[in-house]
Amino acid sequence: MSSYRLIAAAHTPFDAQGEFHPSAVERQAEFFLKQNVAGVFPGGTTGESLSLSLQERLSLGKQWVDVAAGTDLEVILHVGANALPDAIALSEQAGQIGAAGIAAMPPTYFRPDGIDMILADLKRLSVAAPELPIYYYDIPSMTGVAVDTVELVERATAEIPQFGGIKFSRPDLPVLQEVLDSPTFQGDVFFGSDEMILAAWMFGVRSAVGSTYNFMTPMYHQMLDEFSAGHIDAARQLQLQSAKLVSALKPFGFLDASKLLMRFLGVDCGQVRSPLRALTEEQSRTLFETLEPFADLFPSSLTFTPAVTVNS
Repeated sequence: MSSYRLIAAAHTPFDAQGEFHPSAVERQAEFFLKQNVAGVFPGGTTGESLSLSLQERLSLGKQWVDVAAGTDLEVILHVGANALPDAIALSEQAGQIGAAGIAAMPPTYFRPDGIDMILADLKRLSVAAPELPIYYYDIPSMTGVAVDTVELVERATAEIPQFGGIKFSRPDLPVLQEVLDSPTFQGDVFFGSDEMILAAWMFGVRSAVGSTYNFMTPMYHQMLDEFSAGHIDAARQLQLQSAKLVSALKPFGFLDASKLLMRFLGVDCGQVRSPLRALTEEQSRTLFETLEPFADLFPSSLTFTPAVTVNS
């Protein structure tokens, strides 16, 4: 058993009509377990959470907890929402169905104006799921909410008994170092920038949540094992491959392309939901050709399957 945790930020599967497709979760879980993924993080950015209805998010969370029951997958449910009542409802359900924890990014339209408001909402969510650890999802590039992360985790540690740590989805490595060096914060740091994970490991991070753990966790296990063995150059070369793959996906729209990549690997999660733009058949063919040089990074062979476009 590894001394570190790589957790897949799971895609939300949709059918050909763009509706939530719960039965596909079982195939995702099987695929993750074969890759030695430690857990899943449903309903986050990769899971298109704010493009789902509350009922869909409740169904998604329950499906993942049900499917993961009896396996080694821990399920940390993202419950952040623009409407606080929705976030509370998601937190309450997470506690009732046996999730391993909850995480919440702040509202992204009417945004909190500082740490006090963020902590007030985290406290409400922790009360709704009193048996679960709660993690702050720090992703200012998407939420537009940027605060002093060190102060936030130190205050949350002091004020919220169930505070479990932070999902650190930002490229600010000096801030990461300060968080890890805090004398009062003792929680988990889930690093969220897959193409920089080796740097985070050098600072002492031992847990990560990311999109690319959907489809190439074995490569990361190899990289971290090389690092642990002192084979730094070998680890660096594997990290470079990760960075190159992420760069190759970005021109297609990273989330759009990564979801279609899962289809090429035999795990059909459908396409993205509007306002993200699904890839056309021509674009999906170009994507497949772009991915072929990276085929050795994936746990199964690539097979081209045309995209089914449900939005434009």
